[in-house]
Amino acid sequence: MDRQQLTITLRKDILKRVDEIIDGAKIRNRSHAIEYILGEQFNPRLSKAVILAGGKDEAMQPITLEIPKAMIPVKGRPILEHTIEWLKSAGVTEIAIVVGHLGDKIKTHFLDGNRFGVRITYIDEGEPKGTGGALKLAKDFVGSDTFLFLYSDVLIDLDIKDFLAFHEENGSLVTLAVTSTDDPSSYGAVRLSGPNIVEFREKPISTHNTSRLVASGVHMVEAEIFGELPRKRSFSLEREVFPKLAEDSKLRGYVFSGKWFDIGTHDEYARALQSWGK
Repeated sequence: MDRQQLTITLRKDILKRVDEIIDGAKIRNRSHAIEYILGEQFNPRLSKAVILAGGKDEAMQPITLEIPKAMIPVKGRPILEHTIEWLKSAGVTEIAIVVGHLGDKIKTHFLDGNRFGVRITYIDEGEPKGTGGALKLAKDFVGSDTFLFLYSDVLIDLDIKDFLAFHEENGSLVTLAVTSTDDPSSYGAVRLSGPNIVEFREKPISTHNTSRLVASGVHMVEAEIFGELPRKRSFSLEREVFPKLAEDSKLRGYVFSGKWFDIGTHDEYARALQSWGK
């Protein structure tokens, strides 16, 4: 982003409070601290999220024969309830949930979202359309706003406000929340050059050369993304859109180190049951 150098004078007590938030990592110096504080004051607040909760899931059967994956319980509550609580804590209160297989069970539990302090809009996917086709259905809901886009089987410990600040600072079209794993073969492996994702490979064969950085399933997105999507109704973001965005320098990676569970297997579910919330 373009910046202009300024000279300012601050009271000593205010400057002391500015210095207190400098940690050398998230906030690097006084200039960054002041910019961060002003950004918190003036930046438009992120208010919208789109959650994909459609599609059948054979890997998590027999559980998903009775309930959608989003409703699998962790610590006594559905995965999706944890996610909505996390979104609300960051001020994201307008949520669109794209539902499909057994979607009525999601609707019955969450209703309009009022009980959880949010407003929920349901979008029926109908026949599965892939991650890209499902996202496309949320275009009218998104309007012209920046939005958070995520999958309903993800549990994540991530600072949404810092994620948004990184996204805006780097002028991103799409920013992926990126973490590391020992085996990237089940995820989208990314290669970074600074903040830029220069390569995105969906479910690669894992070798010693394969990047261990992977997309977590949580994305910060500008509404202009809809102009980058194929015209067809069914397609995969991970296979058909993200690799091209990486080639066109329109994809960024926000590396985080908090807890993350992509509950796509029974082993990962067992890990979440043991570790989430502790």
